[in-house]
Amino acid sequence: MRFGHWLRGAALAAAALAAAAAWAGKSTADHSQFKELKGPFASGEEVTKACLSCHNQAAKQVMETRHWTWEYTNPDTGQKLGKKTMLNSFCIGDRSNEAFCNSCHIGYGWKDASFDFHAQQKVDCLVCHNTGGYKKPAGLAGEVPTTRMEYPPGSGKYLDPVDLAKVAQYVGKTSVQTCGTCHFNGGGGDGVKHGDLDSSLNKADRELDVHMASKAKGGAGFTCATCHEADGHKIAGSRISVTASDPHGPMLRGDTVHAGRNAATCQSCHGDKPHKENILSIERLNNHTSKLACQACHIPEFARGGVATKMFWDWSTAGKLDAKGKPMLVKDEHGHATYDSRKGDFKYGENVVPEYVWFNGKVKFTLQQDVIDPTKVVQINAFEGSPDDPKSRIWPIKHFRGAQPYDKVTNKLLVPHTATPDDTAFWFNFDWPKALEAGAKATGADFSGQYGFAKTEMLWPITHMVAPAKNAVACASCHSAPAQSRLGDLPGVYLPARDHNPWIDRLGWLAVAAVVAGVIVHAGARVLTRMRKGAQGTH
Repeated sequence: MRFGHWLRGAALAAAALAAAAAWAGKSTADHSQFKELKGPFASGEEVTKACLSCHNQAAKQVMETRHWTWEYTNPDTGQKLGKKTMLNSFCIGDRSNEAFCNSCHIGYGWKDASFDFHAQQKVDCLVCHNTGGYKKPAGLAGEVPTTRMEYPPGSGKYLDPVDLAKVAQYVGKTSVQTCGTCHFNGGGGDGVKHGDLDSSLNKADRELDVHMASKAKGGAGFTCATCHEADGHKIAGSRISVTASDPHGPMLRGDTVHAGRNAATCQSCHGDKPHKENILSIERLNNHTSKLACQACHIPEFARGGVATKMFWDWSTAGKLDAKGKPMLVKDEHGHATYDSRKGDFKYGENVVPEYVWFNGKVKFTLQQDVIDPTKVVQINAFEGSPDDPKSRIWPIKHFRGAQPYDKVTNKLLVPHTATPDDTAFWFNFDWPKALEAGAKATGADFSGQYGFAKTEMLWPITHMVAPAKNAVACASCHSAPAQSRLGDLPGVYLPARDHNPWIDRLGWLAVAAVVAGVIVHAGARVLTRMRKGAQGTH
């Protein structure tokens, strides 16, 4: 056992050293030479104190970001959003489950409402800047084990310690891997939530994403921070308040003329007229940008890197046990869980063709205090936009469907206590009344004791996994009969080959007839002219 532990430690150290070697010559400081980072460190907070001895403004900057507060007032709607208050159709909510969910928080020790958001030492520098050998296990409220420990207690499963000194000595810039540790694994697993974000992007080839593929693979070699630029640790781009249209030319990074623009849009680099077209094309493709988001054509499918994304989650079926009274886990031929006693039924998708909606960037969320109509499908989030809105564009989306608990008396959605091991957690006792009562208490909600499950839906904008131009959506994929068109019966835009108007058809055929008649008359005139000249030449 000790030898195995030594091997794991050696592997982590080797990974850190390899990552550090990759950064050699790019950084202005070799952190392995700083005596402050030699350790040993008994906790992550001790590492942060060492970091702040040089980077003395970093924690203050981090504390002003949504990555830290998990709280944000949407300027469009006035709603207070963020992971503290928002609901979703996946794990539903983090309150009462903080110790489990907050392993993806950029801090240490947020396990309940007593967490001190002003304590600088609680900022986790390593989670974004490590180059290997660092992982925050679910269940420890964002802490990392520094000694070997059994978790959950009594399970016979053990967590190995993290060598914090080794990790701290080989920090670097953020990477796809560090961002992806959380953003790829939201909702309980790799690729579950977004559909266009999963671990396949860590080693993307050009066919998967032309931006994030390495230069050796023919891509641009982008990291997440290339587009999601940081200014004082504030990251550009947000799915809560999306820039749906950016009708401007490309912006020069750092140019104050473009202050206020989102650096994480396609137009910020490519401009709003990105296609090179000759004068005869009449700007055919560039004219599409007044109605279509770039992503609508350049992301033909999502979840196409070999990682399936979850498309359906039904909590109402959770809690079934096998004949021996044990929890069940049923998988399909691809290894995807289709039923889990803890969570219910699932459906997955790969190479999914998006659905399309008009979207102006404004999103309205259903929060826990909002009254719902359980006889209808509840929109966890609603995208605003219309064909008449100049800020709206046709966007590709992942349409996620499910069913989740609500209170039958108050008609409000409920957050269940699920993940933290105790006698009220659903994953450990399969008792809905206890789990819902505990969740309601933690969120300050009322619970009548009567519950049901409402059908819900949630929309996710698709903006990653940009394909090469040759693989963009073909014209005929939209310009075809409604049953075959990607845009189906989406209103507000006239699509030749999809839309039918008898008067336009008649005028079109009259125009064709006129052209044909003109050609015939012209040809006949030329023939007659030649015949006359020939006759005159014989005299």
